[in-house]
Amino acid sequence: MKLTDSIIKAAKPEENDYSLADGHGLALLVKSSGAKWWRYRYRFNGTPKMLSIGVYPDVSLKEARNQHARLKELLAQGIDPSENRKEEKQQAAIAAANSFESVARLWWNHWKHDKTERHADQTIRRMEADIFPIIGHKPVNEITAAQFIAMVRKVESRGALDIAKRVLTLCGQVTRSAH
Repeated sequence: MKLTDSIIKAAKPEENDYSLADGHGLALLVKSSGAKWWRYRYRFNGTPKMLSIGVYPDVSLKEARNQHARLKELLAQGIDPSENRKEEKQQAAIAAANSFESVARLWWNHWKHDKTERHADQTIRRMEADIFPIIGHKPVNEITAAQFIAMVRKVESRGALDIAKRVLTLCGQVTRSAH
């Protein structure tokens, strides 16, 4: 029997944890604490495995089924969903380490030593105000010229033409230091 939202909401904690099956390995684990965890049990190369999909109600029944379908698709392609998730997390960590902001802060820490404290402070404040909110989260090697131009146009739109030119120069220095 497939789960419904009313069945899930009606599931109350008991002395021991228990599962409510939705089918094809997807189940809701009801913990004695009252927490409800989505789980996907599967086999990869003959080895039983389990993957957590999230906590109900943060992950709805529909969303859990969508993720379940995606994980089953990976299995059909011969990809272990657990290993795939680890690789995705590793790629996300690499992207975060190579974000424009993290590279810019490394560049700034190296660059500031032969500058006056006032000039160095103005430069980092300019990056924090005009650059990081727009492109700081993006991997530095994935930022396009159009994104740089859009950022500069935003600074120009408030009438700060000199600052816009300085922001573009800073972005060029940071980008060159990343390569």
